[in-house]
Amino acid sequence: MNNKIILLVEDNQDDVELTLRAFRKNNISNKIIVARDGVEALDYLFAKGQYELRDEKDLPVLVLLDLKLPKIDGLEVLRQIRGNDLTRLLPVVILTTSSHQQDVIEGYKLGANSYVRKPVDFADFEQVINVLGLYWLIWNEPPPVGK
Repeated sequence: MNNKIILLVEDNQDDVELTLRAFRKNNISNKIIVARDGVEALDYLFAKGQYELRDEKDLPVLVLLDLKLPKIDGLEVLRQIRGNDLTRLLPVVILTTSSHQQDVIEGYKLGANSYVRKPVDFADFEQVINVLGLYWLIWNEPPPVGK
């Protein structure tokens, strides 16, 4: 599992730490890149700004995307991911606290692969991360890059 990069797009430091801890507790040792706002996420994906030296074809195997982000919100990040030929098939899981039905509907309309509400209890959150890791990093057959 560990040669596959995960892009975690999350502005809340507590949620970042909980997510990283849950990955460690579940022995998911993949490299995790943390983007703390929508601009940073798009810069990473499209090799711009501080990531301009990164090979843009070396994409993460999974994007875990929060919706309520500074600068550019998660739905706009998703819209731009789906609007680019290089990233349009990239698996994106919305991982958020939002329970607004409109967010769920809009996320799926824009092409989210999954919508997962973050559980409040750490044990439940840890189980969610374990299942996400197993599914997206082990069982799922990703599309060929750039196809």
